[in-house]
Amino acid sequence: GSAPGPARPGTKRLPRAIVVGVKKGGTRAVLEFIRVHPEVRALGTEPHFFDRNYHRGLEWYRSLMPRTLDSQITVEKTPSYFVTKEAPRRIFNMSRDTKLIVVVRNPVTRAISDYTQTLSKKPDIPTFEGLTFRNRSLGLVDTSWNAIRIGMYAVHLQSWLQYFPLSQIHFVSGEKLITDPAGEMGKVQDFLGIRRVITDKHFYFNKTKGFPCLKKSESSGLPRCLGKSKGRTHVQIDPEVIEQLRDFYRPYNIKFYETVGQDFRWE
Repeated sequence: GSAPGPARPGTKRLPRAIVVGVKKGGTRAVLEFIRVHPEVRALGTEPHFFDRNYHRGLEWYRSLMPRTLDSQITVEKTPSYFVTKEAPRRIFNMSRDTKLIVVVRNPVTRAISDYTQTLSKKPDIPTFEGLTFRNRSLGLVDTSWNAIRIGMYAVHLQSWLQYFPLSQIHFVSGEKLITDPAGEMGKVQDFLGIRRVITDKHFYFNKTKGFPCLKKSESSGLPRCLGKSKGRTHVQIDPEVIEQLRDFYRPYNIKFYETVGQDFRWE
């Protein structure tokens, strides 16, 4: 055979930490921010292993991972894991020590953001109101619609707690990620057991987009903001619909706060 090329340092390892959710919560921001850390190597794309590609096996999953040194942690993110029934058991079977990160935001805002994203790809879908209610005059919310279902965090969390203790799950506030990115990322670094390297000096606020950007990205040393699809202007929703949704989510939110011991102040 031909002479081997220069060996790249490091080994492909299964992730020690996974950002498991939630969609439209701020998971991409967390991934982009944490990968600035020299002790973290992150997979840029979503592998969807524990929901769509599980049949391909752990070796296939490992092959996707970036190479790491012994001192580095491998991280991946796929926000749909949080609402996938089989994901907690499958991740537990890979390693019961896996650290899990869940980025949550106000479920009403999250649902509108989710709908806005879908609308940009499929402009002919029904209205937000039409999809939200099974019967609007009775205030019956359609919990089978994914955009609504994802925000019922307390329900999904129960599946995870059957396999993982709360001490292995870290909840990031999607709201605070915008107002205080360094503070939220400080807690993420503590949770991962790595030095607090990512601080205020890494961020600046982009007024046009309405959220923080990195002063220097991992790859280029140039400022880095999230892609065009982030920070879209949300669809205007009837305030009465928003009020009905707030009422719907309130008991789920309270249960979630009680379970995780953290008040996200979405009320």
